[in-house]
Amino acid sequence: MKKSISPVPLLYPSPVLLICTYGSDGRPDAMAASWAGVCCSEPPCISLGIRKTRQTWENIKDRGEFMVCIPSETLVEETDFFGIASGKNLDKFSKTGMTPVKSEIIEAPYIEECPIAIACRVRNLMHIGSHTLIVGEILSILADEEACGEDGTPDMDLIRPLLYDSQKKTYYTVGEPSGKAFSSGMKFRRNLYEP
Repeated sequence: MKKSISPVPLLYPSPVLLICTYGSDGRPDAMAASWAGVCCSEPPCISLGIRKTRQTWENIKDRGEFMVCIPSETLVEETDFFGIASGKNLDKFSKTGMTPVKSEIIEAPYIEECPIAIACRVRNLMHIGSHTLIVGEILSILADEEACGEDGTPDMDLIRPLLYDSQKKTYYTVGEPSGKAFSSGMKFRRNLYEP
């Protein structure tokens, strides 16, 4: 039997991302974020939920562009610091030793140590309540060669991205595959038109 739980921002799994921007002074900044996900295929878009009180929100509002970096499990301490420290008065990059790299595509840096960096331009903003939903169109994806499989595309087993449990406030890593998409459920489709 299920029990009723008070509404909270609960969804499993939540990705752990580093959202990179430039401030009005041109200084690179980044924040850890987990309220995010893919929201459209054509054009490819990512959505982010960010509070207006965050420096990253100001930077995105001012410049209209941002990078979404996917950190690997080896960067858990640095990533956590990017989530607990404010970029308003602190250079998080120098504090952690992470390397901001100027993008050739948009006006936002990416983090060299992250295996994946996704360049986005703002398409839509929706003020919901405590957070603003930011929809960014994906313009380009940069991937470390070591993070790509034999087919040349990013491979989750090689990236080893972080996941977040908002209720336990704990980071996790990706587990073992449990099925193949668009084929694991085919046994139900075979008898689709039978009573």
